[in-house]
Amino acid sequence: MEHLLNERVKNIEISGIRRFSNMVSHVEDVISLTIGQPDFPTPEHVKKAGIEAITDNFTSYTHNAGTIELRKAACEFVKKKYQLNYQPESEVIVTMGASEAIDIALRTILTEGTEVILPGPIYPGYEPVIRMMGAQPIYSDIRENQFRFTLDMIKPYITEKTRCIVLPYPSNPTGVSLNEGELREIADYLRDKDIFVLADEIYSELSYNQMHYSIASFLKEQTIVINGLSKSHSMTGWRIGFLFAPENIAKHILKVHQYNVSCANSIAQKAAYEALTTGIDDALSMKKEYEKRRDYVYQRLETMGFEVVKPDGAFYFFIKIPSTIALNSFDFAVKLVNDVKVAVVPGSAFSEYGEGYFRLSFACSMGTLEEGLNRIEQFLKK
Repeated sequence: MEHLLNERVKNIEISGIRRFSNMVSHVEDVISLTIGQPDFPTPEHVKKAGIEAITDNFTSYTHNAGTIELRKAACEFVKKKYQLNYQPESEVIVTMGASEAIDIALRTILTEGTEVILPGPIYPGYEPVIRMMGAQPIYSDIRENQFRFTLDMIKPYITEKTRCIVLPYPSNPTGVSLNEGELREIADYLRDKDIFVLADEIYSELSYNQMHYSIASFLKEQTIVINGLSKSHSMTGWRIGFLFAPENIAKHILKVHQYNVSCANSIAQKAAYEALTTGIDDALSMKKEYEKRRDYVYQRLETMGFEVVKPDGAFYFFIKIPSTIALNSFDFAVKLVNDVKVAVVPGSAFSEYGEGYFRLSFACSMGTLEEGLNRIEQFLKK
């Protein structure tokens, strides 16, 4: 019966991140620097709120867009943190993680034959949805621009078919962010054009060198903002994301969300409310620790002679494989596992523009990072 399946689905591949991580998971004593999973536990007060929700039998459907108390808290959060103004009754949807938010946003705005401009390299979660909608991903190679997806990297690819531009900052896999001036320049150019911006800001609370700015501050009427609690509050398994958009856009996205999942998990919504209110600054202590790790890893990588851009946010390094190593990124990652038992993600998982690189996650303890980098250094000396 496989021949009857949707060809667009059959042509989609499992994420290269997961595929490689699963492939090496059985290797004994391997140090995994792969998955973007915070190594901190969910804050105790947030877990307690989830437990209380179960005890209080808060286990029924909620409003399709999420409880009004959580939507109010989400709007207050982005207003306080990023100066964004959204109406909780009509301009925010609580989703099953940022992944669902990306999915329902793209399924609402894309039609057959339209185009989406993305930076390359990029997280692999956008292209499959784009292709399933019969739209076309158009990549801009940002490798020679310090991984910055600035206006001059966007303009050459805009056509009459362009429907959306994806701005994922801070970036997975590069950790690079755009500053206020760069975002304002993009907003000024796109204003009044029939082009959406999908601003994936899931790592917004993990910005190190500068304040996080959202392009929605300058271009709200054309922007769909994606955020959530997975990275900021170490709540990956709780699956709570947020989609912010003007009412005339959000009301249509809500229909797709409704028929997709009905509503986000009610218990997780209670925990999320606690995270956004009592725990509004929970990310700060984690960010401080991540910044220490980032600085340590950067110093070690430079000492080893790697060519690398220091990340502004998130918890990744995107590292160029030395020209002296005649291997593609997948074979390099396999050899690293086989020779010194360190797992990283091949750059090819992040589009063809990631080939020749590998991603290293520093969302793990300093001891793990030290041992992992020692092994990589040993590998290079061989």
